[in-house]
Amino acid sequence: MLLEIKNLTVRYGGAECLKDISLTVEEGEIATIIGSNGAGKTTTLRTISGLKRPAAGQIRFQGKRIDETPPQDIVKMGIGHVPQGRNLFTYMTVMQNINMGAYLHKDKNRIKKDLERIFQTFPVLKSRKKQQAGTLSGGEQQMLAIARALMGNPTLLLLDEPSIGLAPIVVREIGRIAVEINQRGTGILIVEQNARLALRLAHRGYVLETGDMVLQGLCQDMLHDHRVKKAYLGK
Repeated sequence: MLLEIKNLTVRYGGAECLKDISLTVEEGEIATIIGSNGAGKTTTLRTISGLKRPAAGQIRFQGKRIDETPPQDIVKMGIGHVPQGRNLFTYMTVMQNINMGAYLHKDKNRIKKDLERIFQTFPVLKSRKKQQAGTLSGGEQQMLAIARALMGNPTLLLLDEPSIGLAPIVVREIGRIAVEINQRGTGILIVEQNARLALRLAHRGYVLETGDMVLQGLCQDMLHDHRVKKAYLGK
């Protein structure tokens, strides 16, 4: 098991924003959490990556508990996080942003190989190495945020709303890249309001509603579930 969450509760102030939720991500799998805005999707990812401490429950990564582990150590363990809104260093160049993703690694040969792989996956970034990150298009910025996370060589990649604000053709490209990354052996947990995209990309799906896990299953089944269709997929 790559990631296992058991009975996770998270509070902001006195309010519970995640209520006793459980989920798993298997080795080599894409899993997705779908739900409306405010359902708790981003909070789930922030808690996995150590940016928010749970009030109760456990998070295990490759069998080891990490729910009290500092964020920098979680990155070292092999979890990369692409946050909602990308959070790039906008006044730094594309290359400087990419290099920040390798900050914790000292092996220059490994960094060089990782960089070659990044530019194979994102050739547009190679052509914009010296360009300020803030001047890239929305799709290019999303690619850069993913590239930065991949430079940490993660075993598990957390993607928070990667399609938000992007044109449909760019959304399809981001989806293709996610599948390519997964096929190279990286597990992915993706949270999305674009339920149709997420369920088509992923193997396993979870539905969050105001902090409660209300539905889970194989994505190919969830695409035909009348409850999912009615609430998230439309006609």
